Amino acid sequence: MIKVELLRALPKITRNIKQRAAVKEPSIVALARQYGEMYWDGPREYGYGGYRYDGRWRPVARDIIDHFRLESGMRVLDVGCGKGFLVKDLMLECPGLEAFGLDISHYALLSCPKEIVGRLHLGSADSLPFPDRSFDAVLSINTIHNLARPDAVTAMREIERLSGGRAFVQVDSYLSPEQKEMFESWALTAQFHDYPEGWLKLFAEAGYSGDYDWTVVA
Repeated sequence: MIKVELLRALPKITRNIKQRAAVKEPSIVALARQYGEMYWDGPREYGYGGYRYDGRWRPVARDIIDHFRLESGMRVLDVGCGKGFLVKDLMLECPGLEAFGLDISHYALLSCPKEIVGRLHLGSADSLPFPDRSFDAVLSINTIHNLARPDAVTAMREIERLSGGRAFVQVDSYLSPEQKEMFESWALTAQFHDYPEGWLKLFAEAGYSGDYDWTVVA
């Protein structure tokens, strides 16, 4: 298990944390956690503020392909795939790669690019409907922290079961009390979060042996 930066090519996101904190209230959090249209394509205070394909995942896809040495005919799963943009870009960057996704959001799956229709599955990270070691790599980017801790442990076990350790997981974390305060002001959907030490304890508890990294709100 190693820490590896596979999302370093993504453009930096500008977050207005003070504005989010000023309007954040239980009703907004509850609606965001439905992962429907408001979360993906509604006003920014409810989530993404509009999540549309722009090709930004293509360099990330290249880094993932290189890291796992993926080739045509291999199978990769993106757990928490949203609208499937990374699935699309993995297939663009490695023709013949069998890429699939899974997400809990019915709205997101209905909004996927037409090129990947039939490759995305509706489901939850803590109950992955696939056989043991059925993928050459499993990814989960900014998803596992949306589960309560017991379910997050189960989800990590599921990722390990499907991947045999050829996996990459990125979760929300923070490195100081100040960053923790910023994160808690910003986050809408995260149900479990911790310092890196807490996440590493969770990974060990789950028997996870794949790779990982942190998303730090700044």
